[in-house]
Amino acid sequence: MSLEGLIKKQEDKQGIQEQLAQVKNMVKTCIQCGTCSASCPNIEFMDITPRKMWRMLLMDRFEELLNSKSFYYCSTCYFCTLRCPRGLELTNAMSALKQIGSRLKLKHFRSSALFYESFMNNVRQYGRVREMEMMTRYLLALKSPGQSLSYAPLGVKLLVKGKIRPELPSMGAGKLAALFDKVLDYESDHESDQVSNQVSEQILVQAQEG
Repeated sequence: MSLEGLIKKQEDKQGIQEQLAQVKNMVKTCIQCGTCSASCPNIEFMDITPRKMWRMLLMDRFEELLNSKSFYYCSTCYFCTLRCPRGLELTNAMSALKQIGSRLKLKHFRSSALFYESFMNNVRQYGRVREMEMMTRYLLALKSPGQSLSYAPLGVKLLVKGKIRPELPSMGAGKLAALFDKVLDYESDHESDQVSNQVSEQILVQAQEG
């Protein structure tokens, strides 16, 4: 499936392409030394090594890259970033790919994306995690009765031991809603600045060539 086929909504196309261009710019000076792959503690679970991922980005093989699960196995340990001889922000590039995968709502990322969304919404609402409510909302969003039932024995054990307890959900705006909104505004402004800088660089290059 092509990149256009992965993008369900036409209005998302430009934004996702801009995000991919930003990630590509992060790794444009990669020398393919393989230090990132050698440093990654989760490499055995990946179907594509980090070194190959950066090469795919530079070759515009976006659809092949996004059909991989490799970047979702990144545990954000920063080993690759710390050890990269070019000082590239590889962990940030991995995080950006995760955001793109979630935004595209790709089938093989659906479970992880829903879990992350449920977790963050829970923290936004209460300032901490209410495990029982978070898992309830996650399993409802997952719409998989079989998977929900598979968690039942563990849930009963945790209830009996007092590790979790039923609590009435809060319907307010959320304890950290203002903080979350501020971060979203900051990220939007930061993305706009990056796009403006890229446009300025392109204009400067064209002027020099002219």
